[in-house]
Amino acid sequence: MTGMALSVSVAGFRGAALALAVAFTGPAVGAEAPYDYPLEDAMEATVLGTPRALQARVPDQVPTEELRLRVFPQRTPPAVFWYAERLPVLVARQRRPAPLVYVVAGTGSSHAGASMRAMLGALYQAGFHVVTIASPTHPSFIVAASERQLPGLPQDDARDLYRVMRLVYAEVAGSIDITAQHLVGYSLGAAEAAFVARLDDAEGAIGFDRVLMINPPVSLYRSAEKLDAMVDAIPGGVDDFDLFFYQNFGRFAAAYQQQDVLDFTNDFLFTLYRRKPPPERTFEALIGITFRLAAANVLFTADVLNRAGVVVPKERVIATTDSLTEYAKVCAYLGFRQYMQHLLLPVVRRQRPETRFSDLVAASDLASIESYLRQAAKIGLMHNRDDPVLTAGDLDFLAEVFRGRARFYPRGGHLGNLNHHRNVADMIAFLKGEWGPE
Repeated sequence: MTGMALSVSVAGFRGAALALAVAFTGPAVGAEAPYDYPLEDAMEATVLGTPRALQARVPDQVPTEELRLRVFPQRTPPAVFWYAERLPVLVARQRRPAPLVYVVAGTGSSHAGASMRAMLGALYQAGFHVVTIASPTHPSFIVAASERQLPGLPQDDARDLYRVMRLVYAEVAGSIDITAQHLVGYSLGAAEAAFVARLDDAEGAIGFDRVLMINPPVSLYRSAEKLDAMVDAIPGGVDDFDLFFYQNFGRFAAAYQQQDVLDFTNDFLFTLYRRKPPPERTFEALIGITFRLAAANVLFTADVLNRAGVVVPKERVIATTDSLTEYAKVCAYLGFRQYMQHLLLPVVRRQRPETRFSDLVAASDLASIESYLRQAAKIGLMHNRDDPVLTAGDLDFLAEVFRGRARFYPRGGHLGNLNHHRNVADMIAFLKGEWGPE
């Protein structure tokens, strides 16, 4: 939960997120040379990512500017979210005319995390202007840029993202020459990109030329349930979270002490893993913990902003000096289903009393916009056949819907190959209009 609302209160949670900062940088497939991503196990791939030797080469330094957008000028956030009055986005400008690419992060991720910076570097090097935007599930986005301050419904999240993109364009259009506009999203950001593209086709304020979805879930709810359940891989279950974390993080700390330079990279993790493989299902548990922590941040932030009373009493006003530890513990025990049932659904019912839980589940599924996705020739897909986020039937659905517009990779887990040289080359090729049917 680094950089999120509860990070100050749970040191173990913060360390877990740091230890897994590379977890969501991911693997793929191609028709030319054999695919050289090395890890066969999807869980290992998800956590360990891509070794440096197989990553796309990107510049060490890219000239960027951080814009801080006042999305809702009349909004004043509660004191506990003092840092989020404005939404930060990163902008990398070319000195010559170029297409502009908006990149939307995955679940709980910021605009400037490791994966986003790697993508920014690759796209900038390829000649694009680039804008990186946090996930609508990141606390800063929820506070500063979400109209209802209640993420989880792709149609609403898409409208919030679209508003931000239009504000960014208004900020940068006078200083750069934009020849086209594209959209890329990974993980949850990929699913949201599809809804943004559909909204843009209806409203026409941007006019995306190409939209690329990388490792999206098909059903946000089904995938969230699957990820939530991975916490059960902790020996003793979620009750032994602290013990599990400290035992496993101790392995990293011990290995650090033997290094001259503290370089927490994919290569370091690969070396450590090969030296002493962790106990069975450790990677599954780490993935489940990472998702649970991201969901806890969403729950806490939305609960406070909406005064829903699920975790924090409605009348409670949290000061900047108050401890958040007990709230963090409660949030970590609750999963995404509880967020949808006890917070999202009641708030939605205030406007639409007839709404059922099954309606929210259906609305979070790409199947709800299947007819649009089938005919939207500008939308492409990159996915891994072993992605643990997918559920039964999802691959068949994606292959059918995106027939002729998809690249499927044999390995990589969930985003393990995001910065693999082949995947990055495919991403650039798509945005340059160089893809053909497989």
